[in-house]
Amino acid sequence: MTSLARETLHDSNSETGGSTGSANFGERYSRQILFRGIGEEGQRKLAASRIAIVGCGATGSALAGLLGRAGVGTLRIIDRDYVEASNLQRQSLFDESDASESLPKAIAAARKISSFNSDIVVDPKAEDLVPANIEILLDEMDLILDGTDNFETRYLINDFAVDRSLPWIYSAAVGSYGVTLNVLPGKTACLSCFFPDSPHGIVETCETSGILNSAVNLIASVAATETIKLLVGGFESPNLRRTLLSFDLWTNEHAEISAGKPRAGCRACGEHDFVHLAGKGRPHITLCGRNSVQIHERQRPIDFTEMDRRLQPHGIVRHNDFVLKFWRDPFEMTLFPDGRAIIKGTTDTAVARSLYARFVGS
Repeated sequence: MTSLARETLHDSNSETGGSTGSANFGERYSRQILFRGIGEEGQRKLAASRIAIVGCGATGSALAGLLGRAGVGTLRIIDRDYVEASNLQRQSLFDESDASESLPKAIAAARKISSFNSDIVVDPKAEDLVPANIEILLDEMDLILDGTDNFETRYLINDFAVDRSLPWIYSAAVGSYGVTLNVLPGKTACLSCFFPDSPHGIVETCETSGILNSAVNLIASVAATETIKLLVGGFESPNLRRTLLSFDLWTNEHAEISAGKPRAGCRACGEHDFVHLAGKGRPHITLCGRNSVQIHERQRPIDFTEMDRRLQPHGIVRHNDFVLKFWRDPFEMTLFPDGRAIIKGTTDTAVARSLYARFVGS
């Protein structure tokens, strides 16, 4: 169980978090230390804290940037995807060079954060969070932040967090709308209390409805502030919001639904039936706004140099240390070192699997 779950925090001299002994610590965070809700003691708690951000797209990159500048000592950034030009309108940590190199978002984000705050630890993980690796990727974290684009991963985070009594913050944005919820296991409602099952029918996505960067930044700002309240004050902080908050910036409509206590009979926090953590029926994932399918291979380490040689006769290939890109009209395959792949140009998992088997292996 982590320190926040026990409602205590790491010692401010922890070697695993950001530095509080650097000469410019007081100056760097002086305006934040002056804020009564944080102060010097709160700032040192932030420096000793460890958080995981799952997904580093629009909301995730905004969260990572805000909390990196705020001085959270260790940021573990987990993301399965790579940077594209269409991301730059709303994903604040990336630039055109990241997109041209198809850098994994976790790697690109870590580089940017390190360039403006070298005193903190940024731990990038260019991986997909799944039941098989969730314990490793979220080990020793004080708090989990949601920057994902799908309910499957959110339910997985919720199962893990409730099982470990670990706080997490749900956040989502699409169009001009954003929503966020603090989940304090055992004290407030969890995600499954509000949404017992994944949404059915037509669901808005960035691809179908677009997205305003201002909606992203609003929800990220709210979630980042709640993060700081949690890290400074723990579960019992009187200023923590205990509602599901939604806001539409275009229509100026907003709503809050009480999340003050768990729902009776909730599958996760009531019955402790962690079906997502058990990995039951986990499918291939169609990525938000990408017309893409992800192939979940993990026991196939890829030698990019050898794979480049093999694929040259069949299409256009290029690679760097982090990804290999292969274009064969009308498809684009992005291959990662662990064998995972994103096939762009289809939402048919059978087509994607066939392409992968043909050129990478069955």
